[in-house]
Amino acid sequence: MKAQKGFTLIELMIVVAIIGILAAIAIPQYQDYTARTQVTRAVSEISALKTAAESAILEGKKLVSKDNPADGEYDLGFTKSTLLAGNDGKAQITITGESSATPTIAGTLGNSAGKAISGAVITIKRSAEGVWTCAISGSPANWKANYAPANCPKS
Repeated sequence: MKAQKGFTLIELMIVVAIIGILAAIAIPQYQDYTARTQVTRAVSEISALKTAAESAILEGKKLVSKDNPADGEYDLGFTKSTLLAGNDGKAQITITGESSATPTIAGTLGNSAGKAISGAVITIKRSAEGVWTCAISGSPANWKANYAPANCPKS
């Protein structure tokens, strides 16, 4: 009798089934992981603007997001983000209270952001005491509570 070489069909089918089960568990976990990292990255990109905003407030200038600021204006220097909605970096963020000591800077997740987080709005706001707070608003359909970083909760 010849010695058996190779794998039987049933052994191969069992291996394929095991790989399928592992993939079914891993893919949703990976999607959650990428959504969390995209939100954290966008929060970091918007939060980086706090330094420029503080400089503008100290110099008594109006906060703007445009290429050629006029006298009395201070450009935040935001460059394009692949995660925020809009085609131009300057148009991807909105500034309210730009002439006050309590500005609000916001950006909406879009473009290459995941479906689960697209449409959420990240907002950083400065209080009169100089404390910055971060919040995420909007209600994307598949948003999960763990997508928001601890320092920027969903409101």
